[in-house]
Amino acid sequence: MASITSISSSQLKFNKPQIFAPKNLQTTFFSLPIKNPKRLNIKKAVSLKKMVITSATTAAEKPNKRYPGEAKGFVEEMRFVAMKLHTKDQAKEGEKEPQGKPVAKWEPGFQGYLKFLVDSKLVYDTLEGIVDKADFPEYAEFKNTGLERSEGLAKDLKWFEEQGYAIPEPSSPGLEYAKKLEELSKTDPQAFICHFYNIYFAHSAGGRMIGRKVAEKILNGKELEFYKWEGELSQLLQNVREKLNRVAESWTREEKNHCLEETEKSFKYSGDILRLILSS
Repeated sequence: MASITSISSSQLKFNKPQIFAPKNLQTTFFSLPIKNPKRLNIKKAVSLKKMVITSATTAAEKPNKRYPGEAKGFVEEMRFVAMKLHTKDQAKEGEKEPQGKPVAKWEPGFQGYLKFLVDSKLVYDTLEGIVDKADFPEYAEFKNTGLERSEGLAKDLKWFEEQGYAIPEPSSPGLEYAKKLEELSKTDPQAFICHFYNIYFAHSAGGRMIGRKVAEKILNGKELEFYKWEGELSQLLQNVREKLNRVAESWTREEKNHCLEETEKSFKYSGDILRLILSS
């Protein structure tokens, strides 16, 4: 911060006291050029000092950067990032360019859909097993939320088997995702929570819509157990939102950002499994 040159006793004898100022009067926040660097009226110097103090106070009081959705809790931040990875026809907040045919124009077959269900079951088995083991204490918050899908998928696969269909073994997309979830759960809880959120919440929204479209095309409209929940789904989701927000309260901003950065990877793994519906 700039200092004002002290006034000598001889200078005080003048009717209009004056001070000498440095050639380049500077502060931490700005530089102010002075037309006459040799002399500066004392009133202007005092005024300048007030400006510096005000500027410092304003900078100190300036609020930290707010992240989109932060005011409503961390789940809203995750939702905002996830929506940006949708296309415009999937969500109004979407920014991603569409790839491939819209769901309405899909031509799914039984074999591809069975692969999708088998790989999905492996992923949900893995998620629910991780939560039950709870290698990190916060995982225990998500036991028995009502969003679990493994049991429903087991019933669906049994129904297909009863219809005479051979149930395939899990394929590469499901195996790779299950392995990744196991790894993250042991070493990177913020990244794991990101996947947990996106898997369950995406299935409750877009996943249900896809399920209905497929059922109309190949199952005569039959609703699978995969798309049924005990209790009011909206309330189950709200309960999990609150738990997620509570867990994230103990995270640093850097840990929260790390969680958000994992969203695109979550979409990639889930997308690979979803595309199995169109395989033969």
